[in-house]
Amino acid sequence: MTGHRAIDQTAVHMAEAIRTGRATSYEITEAHLDRIDAVDGEIKAFLHVDREGALATAAEVDAAIARGEELGPLAGVPIAIKDVVVTKGMPTTAASKILEGWIPPYDATIVERIKTARMPILGKTNMDEFAMGSSTEYSAFGKTLNPWDTGRIPGGSGGGSAAAVAAKMAPLAIGTDTGGSIRQPGAVTGTFGGKPTYGSNSRYGLIAFSSSLDTPGPVSRNALDAALLHEVISGHDPRDSTSIDAPVPQVATAARHGASGDLSGVRLGVVKEFAEGADAAESGVVDAYQSGVDRLVKLGAEIVEVSCPSFKYALPTYYLIAPSEASSNLARYDGVRYGLRSGDDGQRGLEEVMSLTREAGFGPEVKRRIILGTYALSAGYVDAFYGQAQKVRTLIKRDFEAAFDQVDALVSPTTPFIAFKFGERTGDPYQMYLADLYTIPSNLYGGPGVSVPVGLSEGMPVGLQVMGPVLGDDIAYRVAAALESTQETPLADTAPEIGK
Repeated sequence: MTGHRAIDQTAVHMAEAIRTGRATSYEITEAHLDRIDAVDGEIKAFLHVDREGALATAAEVDAAIARGEELGPLAGVPIAIKDVVVTKGMPTTAASKILEGWIPPYDATIVERIKTARMPILGKTNMDEFAMGSSTEYSAFGKTLNPWDTGRIPGGSGGGSAAAVAAKMAPLAIGTDTGGSIRQPGAVTGTFGGKPTYGSNSRYGLIAFSSSLDTPGPVSRNALDAALLHEVISGHDPRDSTSIDAPVPQVATAARHGASGDLSGVRLGVVKEFAEGADAAESGVVDAYQSGVDRLVKLGAEIVEVSCPSFKYALPTYYLIAPSEASSNLARYDGVRYGLRSGDDGQRGLEEVMSLTREAGFGPEVKRRIILGTYALSAGYVDAFYGQAQKVRTLIKRDFEAAFDQVDALVSPTTPFIAFKFGERTGDPYQMYLADLYTIPSNLYGGPGVSVPVGLSEGMPVGLQVMGPVLGDDIAYRVAAALESTQETPLADTAPEIGK
């Protein structure tokens, strides 16, 4: 990789350099670890760095190549993992005090697949506690900063993964998306974030927030890198009851097709109700998004207005379903079986120890959602709130299925506003929740969504979202890659340099 820093290359170029002997995995992995040492003291994207383990994997890859072994398309390319994904022998905390110091005895399925692909794992990235938040301000271990402007949030809940990629501490990362937690950080950090079709990759080993919504996915600096990682982690898993037993969409092929810049015959839908709710979006975001749509039209796409009347109920529906499922999932953190145990002085009863443990172990946003979810599931209210929300979810799903009968994919802004300053929205949960206004629908209907950098507003990145039908991940990647082809310099490569 003569003449260029290893960390400046795409994952595809790194993999090619490793395969052809122009670079070694050890050199590339070490360059990223050195980058982490140089800049993460400022950005704070990582909660744990595994230098020894990452370099050992890299050395194994180099030895395998020297033996002439055929390896996968991302072999030797380092990766960071969101700390909500279980990693054997490596701390996994979900950024919560209640799991501080926990070292799992097993790997999540997607981590197994990453290891099988021979990708060195750099470490675990910061996040909002239990993936509940839109800013990474709710981590129990301190906030992550946005590399574009360290006074602003990097999005959430996966702000650590997005910031690590944006700051070139990792070429690839894993995030999880429950209501936008891969795509929204991607939009505000100028990175590419992909949420696969729900069930097309395994949730086994994912610390649960909302089981019917949680979806792991790739974070990268471009569509093809994300597509290759998407294919590595996807596929049926019998250990996950929600896993879809179906072929993985050929997203890498679609991304390469899209990079040709030809969208002839592709029909892209603009949801009328999204535009009607544009008063929630900043004008600079709308302008950048519209510029992206205009570029897609020049590539041959046809724009069609569609209607999804139930969209206006998506945000309240999500904020009944997700907290309800969180309330159920987080009941296991009781100070008895594993994790933090507080107040056990031999005198207190079990109920009091559980209460003290949860009080000490959970942060304010987690407590807020547990309370909301417990209320929504309580006797006398479960039908009126949770039951009704599930009925509205069905209406939303039908609306989007009808839209996809008319178009190949839908486009929208990823998030209504650019990265906001720290503390601006923590006092008003509703304003924080608006960050997921455009991303939530794809979680509710279960389809794929990707965020691709589209431009700048006030010097900060803006993302354009592409949503596809269930198992239509390939069309989302094709459109995103086509949009990337209209930019001479990828937005991810124009971020202000840090750590000089």
